[in-house]
Amino acid sequence: MQNNVLILDFGSQYTQLIARRVRELNIYCIIKPYNNPPEDLSSFQAVILSGSPHSVRGEDAPHPDLSQIKGKKPLLGVCYGAQYLAQHFGGEVGQSNTREYGRANLSLVKEGEAFLNGVSVNSQVWMSHSDTIKQLPTGAVRIASTHDVENAGYRIEGEDTYAIQFHPEVYHSTDGKKILENFLVNIAGIAQTWTPDAFVDTTVANLKTKLGDDRVILGLSGGVDSTVAATLLHKAIGENLHCIFVNNGLLRKNEFTDVLKQYEGMGLNVKGVDASARFLKALDGESDPEGKRKIIGKVFVDVFDDESKLVENAKWLGQGTIYPDVIESVSATGGPSATIKSHHNVGGLPDYMQLKVVEPLKALFKDEVRRVGASMGLAPELLGRHPFPGPGLGIRILGDITEEKVTMLQEVDHIFINGLREAGLYDKVWQAGAMLLPVNSVGVMGDERTYEKCVALRAVESTDGMTADWVNLPYEFLQKVSNDIINKVKGVNRVVYDISSKPPATIEWE
Repeated sequence: MQNNVLILDFGSQYTQLIARRVRELNIYCIIKPYNNPPEDLSSFQAVILSGSPHSVRGEDAPHPDLSQIKGKKPLLGVCYGAQYLAQHFGGEVGQSNTREYGRANLSLVKEGEAFLNGVSVNSQVWMSHSDTIKQLPTGAVRIASTHDVENAGYRIEGEDTYAIQFHPEVYHSTDGKKILENFLVNIAGIAQTWTPDAFVDTTVANLKTKLGDDRVILGLSGGVDSTVAATLLHKAIGENLHCIFVNNGLLRKNEFTDVLKQYEGMGLNVKGVDASARFLKALDGESDPEGKRKIIGKVFVDVFDDESKLVENAKWLGQGTIYPDVIESVSATGGPSATIKSHHNVGGLPDYMQLKVVEPLKALFKDEVRRVGASMGLAPELLGRHPFPGPGLGIRILGDITEEKVTMLQEVDHIFINGLREAGLYDKVWQAGAMLLPVNSVGVMGDERTYEKCVALRAVESTDGMTADWVNLPYEFLQKVSNDIINKVKGVNRVVYDISSKPPATIEWE
């Protein structure tokens, strides 16, 4: 796979957005920490320096080695990157008299600049900084300004080195994508060949070479990532892929049989294992959220280990790890170790299983996974499926878990999710679910007093789950769903709707 663009990460919250915008241009890129770049830079056609929460004037400021980059490859500095190039190459950065955060508008766009082709004066950009570039670096020419930031953009004569104080990667920079396209396509001359079809062809060929005749086991969840990973592996090694789908007793109503039937139609070699009784027994009496997660993870590992032993000569563990997991594991500001993250999809497999890991999706963002799945002909309803937590309904039942509570919540969830589909709202929601609360409330049904459970409905919109807003579902829809739940699910007499956003709340309640 050709590494077209290298993004050096200085710890900015926007670094992943840079990569997403580059990928949207059908150009492949990777993110690496500024202090651990690739040893061989020969395959990279351009380099982008990200923003950072640090000040270039601080003692702890990130200090990259640009000796093999600046003046030798097309280079773009964004925010901190622009200030770093100024501070360390003959210019000066100081504290700004007027800090600029949020929306701003360009007041100067130098004519005839290929970098700003198609960008107009008054174009909106997004600022996020308290320092400013007081003096440009040696050989630099100012190419853009805002009302408060004179040196909002510059280039260095005799080099393909460009720098901008604003963030082209965020949605609020209206011509940001155009600026990135100008730099990568028109200046760096990079071909826009990173497409789902190209990814499938390259990945399948690489998997065939890497795996040969070896057998691979993969834990399917019914979700998008594991299903697309399984499909790619199946294309490469066919029946040598052994998929295991475990019923932990905490799935949605009929999900175990429905998902198995769905996989059957895809030609995958899948074994369904109903371990629901084993999970529920292990969870008996446990009400602590973290305790429940650990029990569910441990039992899954035990079940998966038992089943994997039945696959003779299995040498590989297939996983649906995606690129945000990889980035987190090697971020410039720390983060979990690569070993921990590499096993996140299956709860942390023990070393004694001695399986090598193969992760065919580790180069992709979530939206790219869906596009790859679509290019392989996977059903839209599968690719558009809402995320579902690994511990399943175990963290949507607050307090201890019993079979009766699971059945009750499955019925509630079934009515809610089916209701969203019937009302044409399912695809307008990123994730939805119901929570069974550990409280009873007084109600009246007919002439009788009831004292039954309360459930909370949750629907959010998001792109990656890091932040989320609650969805303003129509009152008429909520009224109908509430009535259906109370009338059809024995033991529930009250329904509430969660209108908390993340942050400060989380998507799940536990």
